[in-house]
Amino acid sequence: MRIVLLGAPGSGKGTQAKILQSLLGWTQISTGDLLRAAVKAETELGLKAKAAMDAGELVTDEIVIGLTREKVIESKGGCILDGFPRNISQAEALENVLDELDKPLDEAVLLDIDFDVLLKRLTGRRTCKDCGQMFNVYFSAPKVEGICDKCSGELMHRADDNEETIGNRLKVYQEQTAPLIEFYKANDKLTTIDALGSLEDVTTRMLEALRISELD
Repeated sequence: MRIVLLGAPGSGKGTQAKILQSLLGWTQISTGDLLRAAVKAETELGLKAKAAMDAGELVTDEIVIGLTREKVIESKGGCILDGFPRNISQAEALENVLDELDKPLDEAVLLDIDFDVLLKRLTGRRTCKDCGQMFNVYFSAPKVEGICDKCSGELMHRADDNEETIGNRLKVYQEQTAPLIEFYKANDKLTTIDALGSLEDVTTRMLEALRISELD
């Protein structure tokens, strides 16, 4: 099975992709990870990507699609596309590539969550600078403010986790990526799940929506 995870920043796409990868043995395809690995390995596409980044340019869709294609070919089970496509032109290109490989996309899963909750999720994040443990001042606050429960290290607040910056990120998502919801709905491939609740609850909803048992 091949699925695309859709959702705004903070909806939990990356976390759920990793959980599905662990539970089902599927391949998580994250474009950021693909680019870093290709650049490090100095592959043909990696060198092209590095040249673009060194020049301060965006990596082209052609390169990203090429890397995704290679990863899909390598994968032996299911695939989870996390963070790509980001717009309709990328989605159309991805559909063409997957169809050529005779590995068509099965489902696009939208992790649906209220934007007010997203703001609290993102602006409330605190990360331990020593062990990396994450907290949220609204949903999972540390026992002592500013101190990690796990190792007593100092909790840090990322500079870009502020309401203005995050509001801009959500606006970009709404303008550029949200139209994908209608694209996949029109292609009868959209499944929507409630992304509010514990990680376990959201994972259970996703497995049920995809009609998958953890033992499959």
